[in-house]
Parts: sequence; C-alpha cells; structure tokens
Amino acid sequence: MEKLFLYNWHVRNHWLKWCESLTEKQLRQERTGGVGSIFQTLFHVIDAEYSWLRCVRELADDAVSFEQIRTVGDLRELSEKYMEENHAFLRAWTGEAELEQVYVPWSGETFYKGEIIRHVIAHEIHHVGQLSIWSRDLGMAPPVSANLIGKGLYQ
Repeated sequence: MEKLFLYNWHVRNHWLKWCESLTEKQLRQERTGGVGSIFQTLFHVIDAEYSWLRCVRELADDAVSFEQIRTVGDLRELSEKYMEENHAFLRAWTGEAELEQVYVPWSGETFYKGEIIRHVIAHEIHHVGQLSIWSRDLGMAPPVSANLIGKGLYQ
C-alpha cells in the first residue's frame, strides 16, 4: 500500500511544480470535471487524503480550510506536512486492520479501513487524470508520466 502512496506523492509533487508555470488565471479557471479549478482540485486531493487517513486512524479531522491556502507554495507546504504524518501511519500499517470498520462522520456511513485506504489511492489517480486532460487543454504536456514503472519506488 505504501508504494502506491509514494507513487501518488511523487506524481503530486511534479504537478505542484508544474503549477508554478501557470498564470493565476490558468490555475484558478473553472474547468469541466474535478472540483472546479486546477488549484481547487489539488487542494481537494491533499485535503481528502488527509481527512480519510485521519478517519482510518479514528482521529478528528483537523484539516485546514480552502480559504487558508492562497498560493501553490501554500499547497506544497500543506501537502508536505500531511505527507509526513500520513507516511508515518502507512509505514506502520500491517494490514491487520483491513477489515476493521470505522464510522465516517461526513458521510454518516461505516466502511472497512482497507477499503478507505484503497479509495484514497484511486481518488488521487482519478484526479491526476483530470489534471492531465486540463494540461493538454492548455496546450501543455503533462509534467509526469502516469506510469508507475521507472519512478524509483523500489530502490
């Protein structure tokens, strides 16, 4: 599981770097799909991962609000902060909790912890696909291949 998160974080870091080349208008323009703009979508990916993994750990969701994040630098700092906390949790994950259930306050439902972790992985990959389409809409190549192979994750 950890390797897939490392993959997502590697790709996310490349997208955040790519965002530095965009104008403010390109970054914040409302787009079809996603949760609005490129900026909002990246915030959503970072925020959702953190919230879901806090839920799996049965901790309160203390994520920051979107209004607090103003720049790509702010997004990067938030991502790095959350990655550090999430990586510590994922390194300790043994899979013994796969079938433990946890209540998700924002949905009012109960899910398996393993199901949530896999959802988080797929969620980011889904949104990265949207970013790839949007980069092409802007006449730019995506900053990083979606290929997991060759990213150095197994070194």
